[in-house]
Amino acid sequence: MSLTRRNDNLPPARRDHGGFTLVEVLVATLVMALGLLGLAGLHVASLKNTMSAGQRTETSYLAYEIADRMRANPRGVIAGNYNNQAGTEDDCTGAVCTAAEVAGYDLAQWTAAVQARLPNGSGVVCIDGTPEDGSAPPGGAGCDNAGTAYAIKIWWNDTRTGDSAQYQRFVTSFVP
Repeated sequence: MSLTRRNDNLPPARRDHGGFTLVEVLVATLVMALGLLGLAGLHVASLKNTMSAGQRTETSYLAYEIADRMRANPRGVIAGNYNNQAGTEDDCTGAVCTAAEVAGYDLAQWTAAVQARLPNGSGVVCIDGTPEDGSAPPGGAGCDNAGTAYAIKIWWNDTRTGDSAQYQRFVTSFVP
């Protein structure tokens, strides 16, 4: 009597499939690894798009911030003190300022916020009959001083594409 057990008594279908082979395990591992790599790629793309959406939200907030500052200073708006002007060094937080000084202070604060919150951010407030024109810095803002509506234009570098010169633009209009 032999101590080794033979599979001769098993039906032919069971004799040939005694378990997983090493090749089957490797193929299953490869399929799972490819699935996980695809999932990681989707996660990276999701993070990039989330960052871009955050920048767009911040841009919208900044545009409405300067519009609210302009609404709070109607004399400065009517006098044209916000039209394509640079910010000034006036500090109007505790002092009494003229409408022009408040406008200069508002623009200086807003420009600093655009530069701080957006990558390579820049912006302009101007009277513009065609607000959708203009090119990213260092090009021109495309302000034509026509009409009565103020255009608030903001550019920033959206690096989600990998192109360092990929500027995005946000434009909104403000009618005093």
